[in-house]
Amino acid sequence: MQNTNLLQGDQVRLTALSEEDLPLLWHWYQDAGFLRLLNATPAQPRSKKQLRSWIENSSASDRDMTLAIRTLDDDRLLGYVELDGILWNQGVASLSIAIGNRDAWGRGYGREALALILRFAFQELNLHRIGITVFSYNQRAIALYESLGFQKEGAMREFVHRDGQRHDMLVYGLLRHEWRAPGEEAGN
Repeated sequence: MQNTNLLQGDQVRLTALSEEDLPLLWHWYQDAGFLRLLNATPAQPRSKKQLRSWIENSSASDRDMTLAIRTLDDDRLLGYVELDGILWNQGVASLSIAIGNRDAWGRGYGREALALILRFAFQELNLHRIGITVFSYNQRAIALYESLGFQKEGAMREFVHRDGQRHDMLVYGLLRHEWRAPGEEAGN
C-alpha cells in the first residue's frame, strides 16, 4: 500500500472549506463572469449567509462533497472542486470545479486539482463514473476535461441563453477504466 496523501499534489492540496473562506468566496460570488462559468442560473450575487449554508449543507451531506483548492506554498484559497449527487449504489457522481482567483487561471492549478479529485473518487471512494457538464463557450475547460480523458457523451442543445445567443451544454463522462492516474496506464 502506498503511503500517499491522495489530496495533495505538487502545487495544490484539497481541504475542507471553512468559515474563514467566506470573505473570499463571497468576493468571487459577486463576479458575474465567474458565475456564468459555474451554471445556467442567472449570475446573481450570493450573500455570505447563502454561502455559509451551502458549505454547511455540503459538509453534512452523504451525497455531496466540496473541497477547497489551496496552494501548498502559502495555503491560499484558489477555488473548489465538488463531487455532487453521488449515487453510492451505482458508483456515479457529478463533478464541478471553480477557480475563483483569476490570477490562478492558466497556471495548472485546476488540472492538478481535477487530477487529485479524480484519484480520490476512483481510488478512495471506489466510484465507477464521473460526469461533468460545460457550456460550449468555455473552450479552456473543454480542452482541460478532454486532456484528462473525459469523453464527450452528448449535448443539451441551446441550453443556456447569454448575451443574446444560445449555447449548448456539453455532457462529458469518465469511467474508472478510462482514467489514468499520473504515471499509470488506463485502468490501473
